[in-house]
Amino acid sequence: MKAVFFREHGGEIKYGELPAPIPAPTEVLVQLEVVSLNRTELITWEGWPGLKLEMPHVPGADGAGHIVEVGSQVTQFAAGDRVVINPNVFCGECEYCVAGQENLCTSWRLLGEHAAGTFRELIALPERNLLKMPQEFDAAQAAAAALVYLTAWHSLITRGQLKPGESVLVIGASGGVNTASIQIAKYAGAAVLVVGSNADKLAVAEAAGAEVLIDRSKDEAWSKTAYRADGRRGVNVVVDNVGAETMPLSLRTARKGGRILTVGNTSGPKFELDNRFLFGKHLSIIGSTMGTSKEFETVMGLVFKGKLKPVMDRQYPLRDAAMAFEHMKAGNQMGKITLTIA
Repeated sequence: MKAVFFREHGGEIKYGELPAPIPAPTEVLVQLEVVSLNRTELITWEGWPGLKLEMPHVPGADGAGHIVEVGSQVTQFAAGDRVVINPNVFCGECEYCVAGQENLCTSWRLLGEHAAGTFRELIALPERNLLKMPQEFDAAQAAAAALVYLTAWHSLITRGQLKPGESVLVIGASGGVNTASIQIAKYAGAAVLVVGSNADKLAVAEAAGAEVLIDRSKDEAWSKTAYRADGRRGVNVVVDNVGAETMPLSLRTARKGGRILTVGNTSGPKFELDNRFLFGKHLSIIGSTMGTSKEFETVMGLVFKGKLKPVMDRQYPLRDAAMAFEHMKAGNQMGKITLTIA
């Protein structure tokens, strides 16, 4: 089968032949139609200390397609079903999985990051990793939504306990998780502020539903601007997936009793905090990774109904994945990047 892979971190991203997978009795074989690129793919390709992968490694967490074969013990799916992939890899047996908290699984992994991913023609997965999608639904929309909407939903709704009438500041305007966060916050009845790096990216955020737009390239005191925007009280919730560059300012922006949500650290994982903000304003810093199977079903159901809609940037054929990586690395994407599989 055709696949995209690399043989060393930071090395050439290749397009070529790899052995096709053979599904186990509890697995289904999916013919992928569209896959989606996330920043996790870029970070995994670059590598980090302690990350050990079997090479060659196939990146990719997201994907949508149709089933071509089912194992003898599969009960929920049949050949021909159209499906979208839940990227969480979990055991289904530990105390967390039994409690429906699969993203806390003791052996949790992410497709494309810790396990071979979706950037290939065929993938074999346990049936618990699949969700049926409507026959007429666009596979590109499904693939683009899966990881980012699950991540944003679990962070804002489950971990952040976002309530109608609250205010949310999203730091970053055009990335996948941020645009998903904007839409989910609006769906939950919150007012949305966004800090972006330029006018073009802020236009993407505005189209997604943001009401207050702050261009940090023109406003170095953006944290003060955001704090003052809501009656000089600060915001209830800050979505900060940037990390080292912005987290200290996020603490300043939050109002008393505010929550800082984080699912990543694109500018670096380590930073110093002024603890006076934490105890003086009764702030909570809340971490989150992915989400549960139930949440995946819930948020993808909203995507299927058109209540949430991924912001799309551009599409490449799978063979041009290296170009897609370079486009993401340049930081110019305006939404999700997808790869089509002939």
